[in-house]
Amino acid sequence: MICPRCDSNRARVMVTSPVGNEWEVYVCEKCWFSWRSTEKIKVNPKFKLNDQKIAEMLIIPPIPPLKINDDKG
Repeated sequence: MICPRCDSNRARVMVTSPVGNEWEVYVCEKCWFSWRSTEKIKVNPKFKLNDQKIAEMLIIPPIPPLKINDDKG
């Protein structure tokens, strides 16, 4: 399957509908774009990614640990 955002062949089925096989959600393992099979995907050329743009992308910061309040007030 070809990713509509980066044109790589690393897109795969991520999940399918739990009932009735109505839809699938796909994800690209190269640029992490995701889309549903029921969508008509058209990526504006200015949002297309190539290897250079992907390499220059910022890393998404991890979510910090949850602070647990020990007050049993």
